[in-house]
Amino acid sequence: MESGRTEIEKVWIVDANVVTALGKDLKGTWEGVVNGVSAIREISRFPVEGYYARMAACIEGLGTSQGRSMITALLGSLFANMRPVPPDAALITATTKMGIDNLEKLQQKRPAHAPDILLSCLPEMVSQKLGLQTTGINISASCASSTIAIARGAGLIASGRAETVLVCCADVVTEFTFSGFSALKVVSAFPCRPFDRFRSGLSLGDGAAALLLMSEERARKEARPCVAVVCGWGASNDAFHITSPAPDGSGLVSAIGQALSRSGLNESAISAVSAHGTGTVYNDLMELTAFRRVFGGRRIPIYSAKGNIGHTTGAAGGIEVALAARALAERTVPPTAGFNAPEEGAQGCVSASAVPLEGDCCLTTNSGFGGINAAIVLERGGDA
Repeated sequence: MESGRTEIEKVWIVDANVVTALGKDLKGTWEGVVNGVSAIREISRFPVEGYYARMAACIEGLGTSQGRSMITALLGSLFANMRPVPPDAALITATTKMGIDNLEKLQQKRPAHAPDILLSCLPEMVSQKLGLQTTGINISASCASSTIAIARGAGLIASGRAETVLVCCADVVTEFTFSGFSALKVVSAFPCRPFDRFRSGLSLGDGAAALLLMSEERARKEARPCVAVVCGWGASNDAFHITSPAPDGSGLVSAIGQALSRSGLNESAISAVSAHGTGTVYNDLMELTAFRRVFGGRRIPIYSAKGNIGHTTGAAGGIEVALAARALAERTVPPTAGFNAPEEGAQGCVSASAVPLEGDCCLTTNSGFGGINAAIVLERGGDA
């Protein structure tokens, strides 16, 4: 840690879980990621014969009942492996398309619960399932949705407006979303290759995450463990293009600068970066440019989990924060699956093998359509 850090009210992550195509919980997903396993396979959920790309990281057997969205089954699996959530917890959810699979069913004249299509259904669903006192709010900010949700929750606690906040995010692969990304020609015909010079696009994935945030005082009172500390956050919009990021990385640089400033740290305190790393040509180049601007000539370890679990869109940030917390706890930077031939700027930073994580802080970043960028600084938990 940097000496002279400005003291701020700490925000603890006291519980975290994820569900992905790689694992039914955080432990299973982490083990797959750190061992370089990819869950990206040919899609069987819907017909793909008419598409040039046919792969995604779908959770097998993600069934539905009574016309409900696949999101309901995903949430059931997510909360089955979490400790009880305090009823007074504020709730912030994140999703880009919620139960868009039910819109498909309705168009096909199949039974479907229409309210599942609405983004507002996610906080209502989570609140009812967990018996919370509030229905909360949903944030939909493209692929940075859950990163911003965590930042918003941390801000509520740091400012004293809440003692505990549950952040829950979820998105699933449907033909609606797959066809949309395919139309943009950003879906890879093979499992995505983040930061590889031969990458050709992203791979979508199912995923959900839940992170329980608490003030240090509340967490100690309840004898909650400190999984990690959210000590800085930032968000920006580069306003460059509706789908492409600003090539100079200015928006991401701004978000990272805010996160570092809020944490009271400088860039030298960051020991690893969990990058957005989609495997698209423009995103990866933009991120490498931004990281050079932030870290200069320093070769900091950078990794992406999307070669393992696909791009889980609105759930990506939440899942990646949970994995970054695990990386800090295990003192290990996981490999980047699919990475073989380094793109310019990735040499000595991105690795196809796990490497030791030296230090106590990790930066996680996400970017999305419309120019949105978000960043979070995490500190190792344990004796925090």
